[in-house]
Amino acid sequence: MVKAVGIDPGTMSMDIFGFDDETDEIIVDMSIPRDKITENPSIVIDVLRKINEKYKGIDAIVGPCGYGIPLKKASETQDWEIMLATFVSEEDVRRRLKIIGLRELMFLMKQSKDLNIWFTPGVIHLPTVPEFRKINRIDLGTADKVYTVIAAIRDHAEYYNIPYSDVSIIAVEIGFAYTAAIAVDKGKIVDGIGGTISWPGFLGMGFMDSELAYALANAYPYFSKTLLFRGGIADIADIDPKKTSLDEFVKLAKVNDKVREAYDAMIEFILKDIATLLVSVRKPKEILLSGRFTRVKGFIEDLILSIKRFLLDYGLETNVRTIRRRAKIAKEGAEGAAILANGIAGGKYRKLIETMELFKSSGTIFDYIKLDSSIKKKIVELFTGKHK
Repeated sequence: MVKAVGIDPGTMSMDIFGFDDETDEIIVDMSIPRDKITENPSIVIDVLRKINEKYKGIDAIVGPCGYGIPLKKASETQDWEIMLATFVSEEDVRRRLKIIGLRELMFLMKQSKDLNIWFTPGVIHLPTVPEFRKINRIDLGTADKVYTVIAAIRDHAEYYNIPYSDVSIIAVEIGFAYTAAIAVDKGKIVDGIGGTISWPGFLGMGFMDSELAYALANAYPYFSKTLLFRGGIADIADIDPKKTSLDEFVKLAKVNDKVREAYDAMIEFILKDIATLLVSVRKPKEILLSGRFTRVKGFIEDLILSIKRFLLDYGLETNVRTIRRRAKIAKEGAEGAAILANGIAGGKYRKLIETMELFKSSGTIFDYIKLDSSIKKKIVELFTGKHK
């Protein structure tokens, strides 16, 4: 009997999900606004301790960890690893971006030795992704995107009653800020397009033209991560994402030409992410969709139809659907994190975690920068104070 809990740190909320793998009981299913956690990260620790006390011990908890850390207990993590997983400039620390609340929560988790909390890898830490696909990349998929892929692999294997090692899919998460896509072949992550190297998401511009990066570096020397949450579909549509709900955005697309253009662009950008990953997994058995946008009925219907038509044009009769979920509140990533926690604790999903080779994760997010060593050294020292 294993009781496991997972936490998914989304842009709008931090979701917590947990289950008992013997009784199949859901022991927690909740969502906390990120703004509240940025103000007071200890809220999450208080919630975990209450769950731990109520169920007389949680066997493993997977905590949120930004860009990821090679799989290890939070209590055994080095400070510089936490700094790297949440790397941000001193100016943005002073601005108190949401990532600072996450960083402080990770330090609290490290100190909470009464809770069996684990930090886990991002896509770039995985040995199953060929090194050449990591070159000059950082965001192949953050740790929480790995959680979503875990949920997708589990769902696909159970849906078709096949071993995890037979799962070949593309998992696409369409979140409030970013869109990310991950390729899985034979049950292992083999490639990834994280939110900041994807095509534009709802808030974020995704990958950046190097010439634009050069222009910004000179015109805006105190480059903030807030810019990574700009230039996306909301800006293309000229709508305020704080005042316009996702449902309203979809409705506006039917009556407003500018919004419609942005809406069509968003769907096309998702197709381009999928098209890119077809190089890494040539004949995926399914495209599995998740994220906040999949809750919007009109959008998900249009997206699934567009993906199917696109794949048929290339002779692929690939099934397309959303990931099945048990949670009523928490997102798919939180369920995936709980599955990972279950596997860490030796529960019924241990084989899934072993198939994905998550226990073999290693390295750092800056390991594959192919520039002069002095540049790499300066980057590492700037964000961690440590030379690697």
